[in-house]
Amino acid sequence: MNGVDLVVAALAAGAAAGLTDTTSSAIRDAYAGLRESVRGRLATGSEDGVRILEASEAEPTMWQDRLGELLSVAGVDQDEEILASARSLLQDMDGVDPQGGPRFVDAREAKGVQIGSHNTQTNTFN
Repeated sequence: MNGVDLVVAALAAGAAAGLTDTTSSAIRDAYAGLRESVRGRLATGSEDGVRILEASEAEPTMWQDRLGELLSVAGVDQDEEILASARSLLQDMDGVDPQGGPRFVDAREAKGVQIGSHNTQTNTFN
């Protein structure tokens, strides 16, 4: 995932999670900080960038490509502070359902199940 894709993904995930009451204040604050950093970067270009950023909150998939183009032109993929904020937000959201609540999995009596991210499993059948 390149820098622009990372920022777009973090903005989309933050917008989706921020719409619910169950999202933690830390995630809402991290999203707000990332959004304001991106807004500042886009504001130096054109007014379209800020409008599309705002529109992407309501419908992220509809505006994702255009927002990515504008972020690329604005050089967001070269801004280490914004990239770090995006990484941090996505990492903080790892245990949160995009609909806002924590993820719960009832795996009682399950076999060969993995829960979490970045797992590796090797199965050997006899």
